[in-house]
Order: sequence, then C-alpha cells, then structure tokens
Amino acid sequence: MDIPERASDNRPYFFLSYAHTPAWGPGGGDPDHWVQVLFTDLCDHIMALTDLPAGVPAGFMDREMRSGDGWPEKLSENLANCRVFVPLFSPRYFTSESCGREWFAFNERILRARATSNGAVQAIVPALWTHIDYAQLPDSVRHIHVDHAQFGDRYAANGIYGLIKLNRLRDEYEETVLGLAQRIVQIAQESPLPSSRPRPYESTPSAFKPRGEGPRRIHLTVAAPTRHSIPEHRDTRPYGEDAQDWNPYHSESTRSLPALAEELIRSLDYRITVSSFDDETTDDDLGADDAEKAGPSHPGILLVDRWALTDEERARRLKAFDASARPWISAVVPWNRTDIQCHGEEGRRLAAELERTLPLILDRGRRADCRVAVNGVPTLKAFTDVLPVVVAHATRQYLKHAEAHPPAGPAVRRPRLMGPTHPPLPEGGSDHGGEEA
Repeated sequence: MDIPERASDNRPYFFLSYAHTPAWGPGGGDPDHWVQVLFTDLCDHIMALTDLPAGVPAGFMDREMRSGDGWPEKLSENLANCRVFVPLFSPRYFTSESCGREWFAFNERILRARATSNGAVQAIVPALWTHIDYAQLPDSVRHIHVDHAQFGDRYAANGIYGLIKLNRLRDEYEETVLGLAQRIVQIAQESPLPSSRPRPYESTPSAFKPRGEGPRRIHLTVAAPTRHSIPEHRDTRPYGEDAQDWNPYHSESTRSLPALAEELIRSLDYRITVSSFDDETTDDDLGADDAEKAGPSHPGILLVDRWALTDEERARRLKAFDASARPWISAVVPWNRTDIQCHGEEGRRLAAELERTLPLILDRGRRADCRVAVNGVPTLKAFTDVLPVVVAHATRQYLKHAEAHPPAGPAVRRPRLMGPTHPPLPEGGSDHGGEEA
C-alpha cells in the first residue's frame, strides 16, 4: 500500500523578536552579540530536532538588516510566514516600537487563524532575556501564558542573558536553550499557524503603548439585531441570541465579530469594554442635562449592522445617538460582499437609511482616514486592517476634544518668554556709557 507523502513545510520555525541594545560608546563592542549567539544555538537545535532540508533557514532575526532597500518588506514577509513568534522579554522590549509592531503583526495572524477554526492557536513562545516584573507587563501581553518554572530559579532571576554570560552557568544555559527549541518545534507541529499576506510594516501599529502613557480605555458598542428581531426573509446565519453574537463574515469566520474586535483592540494595549446598543441608554432617553453628565470618559466605536435599522425604535435611538455623539465616537460598518441580501435594491435602501440615521458620525469618518470603515467593510481581512486605524483616530479625537481635569489647587500661570530686563538705574544715572554731554 502506498503511503501518502506528507506535504513539506519549509517555512522558518521561529521569528526571534528582540529589542536592540544601543551602543553606549566607542569601543564598547557589539551590544547584541549574545542575542546572535542564542539565535545560532536555537537554529542548531531545531535543525537537529526536525527534518528541515539543508539550506532552509530554521529561524529569522533582523541581525543583518539595516534601513537599506527591502528591509521592511523582508521583515513583513517573515512575520507573515514564520511558524512561531519568540519574543525576548526584557524591560527594553516593551518600550520598543519596533518590537510592538512585530508583536501586533504576528498576533493578528493568530487572531485570524482562530477566527477561521474552532481550535486555539498557540504560536507565541516567550523567552526571558533578562529579569522582568511580570506585574508590569502591558495589557496586550497578559493573555499569553508564561511558564518559566521548568527552566529553574536561576533562569527566572537572571534570564538567558545571565546564564550565557556566566561560565559557571553554562550547563543551565545549554539546557534552557534546548528546552526552548523543543517547545518551539512542539508548538509549530501541534498547532500549525497558516501563513498570511504580509502586512505593510510602516503602517503596522505597535502593541505597546508609549512610555509614560497611562492605561488606555475604549468602549465598543454593537448595534445589531438578533435572530429573533430580524425580518422574516433575512438570513439567520449571521445572528445569534444577542447582538454580540453577530458574525457578518460567517463564511470566513467561526467567531462573532465583536469578540474578534475585542481581542484585536486589546492587542493594541487598550482596556476595552463591550456592550449591546439595545442595552444602553441614549442621550435622547436621558434628557440634555443628564446626557452631558453621562458622556463617555473615553473613546468609543460603534459597530453597526445596517440591518439593525429595520427596527424603527432602534433606528430612532441610533439617530438620537448620532445627534449628540462626541467627536471621539467613530463607526465601523461591516457589509459582507458575499452576502447576497446585502446587495441589490434592499441593500441600497439600507445604505441610504444609514446615511439618514448617522449623518454626523459617518461624515466624520469620511473626513478622516476611515472612509472604508463607514462605507462598508467587505471582508474579514479588510475589517482587521481598518479597525486599528479607527481606534487610533478615536483616541486622537478624544485627546484633542475631551475636557481636561487639572489637579486641585491654585492655578499656575503658564510661563512666557519675555524680553531682556535690566536692573534699575541709580538716580540721575544714565544707561549710556561715558560722560554725559
């Protein structure tokens, strides 16, 4: 009997993500030499543990890359193809914008893979480069399981850098790196991550908020019907028992869109809350004075299904919501291009109805960089591409327009540059040198 051949997978096993250490002065040597040593040792182990053909790279790091031609493209290509992401945790790692971009791009691959399958995809294997305080990890990283107990107390206290630098800990270093290589191979084989189309590196957001910035919050409101509140002729597959079950890209994804959006926004280092529009109270219900007091204290995104407008009461409340929406409220309008009922005469009618219902919010989106978001997002990939742009826009608008709350106490006048001043002249004196005429 012929045994079917296993399809070969010659993609690199891992992408090593690390924070470049700046040189501290002339003659200081290569500050990232030991990262290169670790990378080489990991590649040696993986070649021994797998059947990768000769000449196929076992891993990737940007060691030889600079800002020359093709650098961003090569980085993006490997982020889209490497099977496992290995971040080297250190205090410097979480302040690096480059590392934040690499993390976001790879984690986006994971989220898309989870959306198209029922299994959990685990493809991030952190390694401890130096000691860190786990309580200080960014919110975007906290969902990653970090278990370094198997590598011993010295590893937890010193990281790989401490083990590699001390000759007396050489055996522990070798054991740790072999264990890390085995873990990379295990994850790559047990939960294979599909390749994706490379994401443009320059437009990739960072998964880590800038240094010194406090917790970032955002609220996601879902305006969508349930399977019990849609018109009788509407396909029920995109809907569930609650608005947050809405899955307009059901032919591409097995997960609800609000759940996917929540994970994607959290990967941008935001603390996110999600609610259904039908469960919220609009300004129209509160009255003007109460509404002003109840205004959101952080940016917001309205995730809206045009089919939600088939309910007259919901449409009325959405129109009231639009009329009083603060500048930091943005909208995303998923509109699946493969859903036949979203096109034709009824699709055009619902699109026109949405324009009449949310004129203010939609116009703001078109005047910003979010035109695709409000005109109808046709695919799941287009949604995951545009959502970070909308989040960034809503945050900028909040910082620009939200009311400031200075600390209590007397107001301090803003300092101003004044012209040069001179000490007072003695009585009868002159400000000119020499004798008086």
